[in-house]
Amino acid sequence: MQKTAASGGLRLNYRRTFLIGFAFLGILLLWQVYDSWCPTFLTDIFARRMYGLSSAELKAGDPDKILNVQWIVGIIMACDNLAALILLPIFGSLSDKTHTPIGKRMPYILTGTLVSAVAFPFIPLFFHRGQIAGMVVMMGVVLMFMMMYRNPAVALMPDITPKPLRAKANGIINIMGYFGGAAATVLGIFLKLSDYINAADAARKLWIIEIPFVVASILMVISAFVLFATIRENRLAEEMKDELALGERLAAVETPVDDDAPMSKANKRMLLAILGAEFLWFMADNAIGTYIGNYVIYYLNSASSATMILTIVGGLASVIGFAIAGSIADRIGRKWTVTSGLGITVIALAVMCFVRPTGTVTGAGGEHAFPALLFAVWAVKGFGMALVHNCSFPMVVELCSSKKIGKFTGYYYAASMSAQTITPILLGLVFKVTLAWGALPVYSTALFFASCLVFGLCVKNIKARKLENVNGLEALVGD
Repeated sequence: MQKTAASGGLRLNYRRTFLIGFAFLGILLLWQVYDSWCPTFLTDIFARRMYGLSSAELKAGDPDKILNVQWIVGIIMACDNLAALILLPIFGSLSDKTHTPIGKRMPYILTGTLVSAVAFPFIPLFFHRGQIAGMVVMMGVVLMFMMMYRNPAVALMPDITPKPLRAKANGIINIMGYFGGAAATVLGIFLKLSDYINAADAARKLWIIEIPFVVASILMVISAFVLFATIRENRLAEEMKDELALGERLAAVETPVDDDAPMSKANKRMLLAILGAEFLWFMADNAIGTYIGNYVIYYLNSASSATMILTIVGGLASVIGFAIAGSIADRIGRKWTVTSGLGITVIALAVMCFVRPTGTVTGAGGEHAFPALLFAVWAVKGFGMALVHNCSFPMVVELCSSKKIGKFTGYYYAASMSAQTITPILLGLVFKVTLAWGALPVYSTALFFASCLVFGLCVKNIKARKLENVNGLEALVGD
């Protein structure tokens, strides 16, 4: 006999959670392609405009000039994030107030997916033709409509998951997202961006950079269709009213959430502390994500496929982290799970500060062998950040009722996107001043350490009240 909320037990529906994860799969799929290719596109196209030479020619003759254009790359990447900072809370609040026959989140997910998927393949096309304005406009269109998609897609999980189960559910959602990132990464291994960048102009083949964007668009549309075909928002919200109400009573908060009263001072302090620490770790993590492709190509002088292998190694470690983070949080609390993840990441990136180019030439392209130590760094970092991401978002939406999940998801992304708006520009200026690629790991290590201190010192470790979570085979049964 299945246990229900009425009998004192809560059950995480794994099948349904995996299906909701298709929304996040589409998000990370696009993001992985965007972050892996676009900074290098911008580096190459601005190198030509400023110095009349391709980035490959500058790397061979005057590599400092590559560093000198990174601040411009940072500004372009930051402008996209600035738009996200404005749009994410707007779409979150709008979706909270939306009521349609297909739900409150689904209209935004479907519209955002369709427009982003159509616009995405035009980014490499304009780059190949040397049209900066067209490329930047298409990047802006993709980012704007992905913001329409992202907040409602992420809010969908807590909409229909009781609060004490959200850390485990978030782990499943993130694993699905990493499947999307892995699909993009595999494409980057076989279609090497460095082969395109290092080729003479006449030998550059558009299909090498176009195929990853086209495939990402197709898979995004498929993932949105699967989500739409299997998740009925309105029906699920009605069916789960009792379980969601029980989750509210068992929430890990200092004071109960009440929509009819102002947010309590204790809960507000908790929210601000989480968002402040989140701002710092996204400053650090986005710096790595934005510039690692250029770091590998222009500093380590290695093939771009090494970046993709790094991503796979980190992704596999992240999957392990997401799979066990919920159980760890049940034992030691979400605060110490996040703090431990940040500490692990600090150690990994501190090691990266000592990595140098190998100088060993391999292959016909003249690339250097990739430093094997970075694979270990990425595995440890991936595991640590999985613990962080798995628990931090549920901690934010724990502090609101079901009526404001989109709004509080907007707060979470406002903190992350404001960090991602600032950090590419700031680190780009650091590169310009230091003319040293080694500034990248130092910068990120310092910020991760600061976020670990803020989270460890300012966030309280409040566990959910004791409840009987259904485990084992019984947890897999039912809709």
